[in-house]
Amino acid sequence: MDTATILAGISDAFTLWNLMFIVLGVTVGQIIGAIPGLNILMALAIAIPLTYSLDTLAAIAFLISVNKGGTVGGAVPAILINTPGTPESAATTFDGYPMAQKGQPMKAMKYSLYYSVFGDTWSDIVLITVSAPLALVALKMGPIEILALMVLAFSVITGLVGESMVKGLIAAALGFLVASVGIDPGQGTPRFTFGYLTLYDGLPLTALAVGMLAVCEIFQRLAQQVRGMPAAAAAPTRSADIADRTVTFKELLANKWVAFRAALIGTLIGAIPGLGSATAGFLSYSITKQSAKDPEAFGTGDPRGIAASEAANSAVVGANLIPMLTLGIPGNIAAALLVSALMIHGVQPGPLLFEQQGQLIYGLFGAMLIANLANLGVGQVGMRFWAFVVSAPNTVIYPAALLLCVTGVYISAGGVMGLVVMVGAAILGYVMRLLGLSIIAFIVAFVLAGQLESALLKTMLITGGDYMQILHHPIAMALLVLSVISIIVLGRRRPTLGRKPGAAAAA
Repeated sequence: MDTATILAGISDAFTLWNLMFIVLGVTVGQIIGAIPGLNILMALAIAIPLTYSLDTLAAIAFLISVNKGGTVGGAVPAILINTPGTPESAATTFDGYPMAQKGQPMKAMKYSLYYSVFGDTWSDIVLITVSAPLALVALKMGPIEILALMVLAFSVITGLVGESMVKGLIAAALGFLVASVGIDPGQGTPRFTFGYLTLYDGLPLTALAVGMLAVCEIFQRLAQQVRGMPAAAAAPTRSADIADRTVTFKELLANKWVAFRAALIGTLIGAIPGLGSATAGFLSYSITKQSAKDPEAFGTGDPRGIAASEAANSAVVGANLIPMLTLGIPGNIAAALLVSALMIHGVQPGPLLFEQQGQLIYGLFGAMLIANLANLGVGQVGMRFWAFVVSAPNTVIYPAALLLCVTGVYISAGGVMGLVVMVGAAILGYVMRLLGLSIIAFIVAFVLAGQLESALLKTMLITGGDYMQILHHPIAMALLVLSVISIIVLGRRRPTLGRKPGAAAAA
């Protein structure tokens, strides 16, 4: 890619309009992350319809900034009241809350902010460095190789999320089934439309995502409130000693190797489809504790625990865009929602994205780096305010969120039909959670169903229906062999690290 395109893209990110949406996204993300019960996915699902009228760069920059801000904000209640605002910050409670109990809540929040921004920036640099070369490699792949790659991706995703690979495959199959509503791309005939013309274009992704992620979660939280869930721990008191409220550069550097290792772990976890920020945080914390000379210090307010968790979970944010941008395969639900946002704006993720939309991609990279600085600035200014946000009443939060869901879906997803799909998706999401079926696998399957079907049709045309022709494609064969191996290995193994009751259902 020529230098002029790269510079033009980066300069686009520095326009006042885009800078405003980056800062707004970070602020919204931090507020959402700081409120226990809300989560980043809910915020993204609600925000996508609201970006419908924006230009592509402003819309995607805003959504990614919400994602980045939410990861930072989730640590606030984890430290102050021992309740992670988002699942990503669950491991932060182990040392963040004990440090706050010692009278050092501001110090703990600053540790989490600095290490989170470091991990996020590191993964963004890796993304910017490796994505273009990977896209060039992906361009050399034909339909047969792409089909084999998608089979591998689904075998990995279904094996790593949910309660079992069988349930992951069932969830993915449901996603494919729901995605088949509309016009058959091969035959041009309607499928599962039941005579409704509004279904010829398929089910609206926005309504489906908002229903399964936001509305379903809101109903579940309201039900918990009605049943009377236990109250959160009381917020700790603050020390008057200035040393307990500040973090020096020397104190940060004391844990530099812990933070660097955590950033590497988070980047690797983020680049693998199916794994998430919570897994990265718990894995990094576990490795750091096991490799320490004094593991008994962890859990007592050790800053190394905060560094291990926050640098790792934030490093996932940039890294999970690597498979999305280079291969068109979202690594988790957040990436799948970003894929849907790009598609709404007429942009198809994948290797051709760098060739056809190079200026947009580098504008996005620039926006991501700016969002990291915004995270640092907004976090510094709003740290005291977020502590008050933690105590916001749920009777105000959830009705407001539900109103945004209904308004956004009605405007962007076809009026009343969009609302019907949203409610149906919320019911389906609730049933899937009860049965332990992975919502991640469902949504990723729904998003990728069109690409998979297209690759399958092209493969059938190329091979003439003779599947033995795949033997003449060594890359495709290697990917299919890896798929079989992943099914065997992951089918026997359950990723229990960092799981808590109900986590599997939410996966």
